[in-house]
Amino acid sequence: MKNIFRKFIDLLRSLFFNGLLVVLPITLTFLLINASFKLVKGWLAPLQKCLPDTILAIPHSEFFVVIGLVLLIGTIVKFFVLKPIINLIEEHFVFRIPLVRPIYSGIKQLVGAFTSQDQLTFNTVVLLEFPSTGIHSIGFMTGQFPPDVSPDHDKKYFNIYVPTTPNPTTGFFVLLPEGKFKVINLTRQEAMSLIISGGIIKPERFR
Repeated sequence: MKNIFRKFIDLLRSLFFNGLLVVLPITLTFLLINASFKLVKGWLAPLQKCLPDTILAIPHSEFFVVIGLVLLIGTIVKFFVLKPIINLIEEHFVFRIPLVRPIYSGIKQLVGAFTSQDQLTFNTVVLLEFPSTGIHSIGFMTGQFPPDVSPDHDKKYFNIYVPTTPNPTTGFFVLLPEGKFKVINLTRQEAMSLIISGGIIKPERFR
């Protein structure tokens, strides 16, 4: 009788965990999307005070307004060749404000590094021994370090950014000479998925 009861409990436990493995990813995905939606909606809440009642009657109208404005600005910049004007404004106004300049410049470079237009920055995924010998980490080569300030003028040094798990926006900046890192066959998206998930999410082509 005890063996039958134990088998029954084991069966229930197995069925429960099988169901949990199916339900949990869906539930967590929904919760994450819902939390992100509420967070962005909170950021856009002040916009509702500027919109007319006819637009406010549309559910979540602030999202459509922001998307429309971004598309409009992108269209104007692309087809009316306003980039030189924007660059002039940045150079002669924004970059001359002491506190604003480093923040704005850093954010602009970081955003640009993750766009499809940037074909070099963060696109080269490398493997390096970090933080100590025998321990390997995934990093991104972001360019060549200026030879005038490199540790050894006779060698080429490269900028390597090593993101942390699970937050890749924080990490370590290291300088490595040629031969001290290896370029690996991973795309930027595949490498980021590995880093953020702690190695759980592997590229489909390697499964």
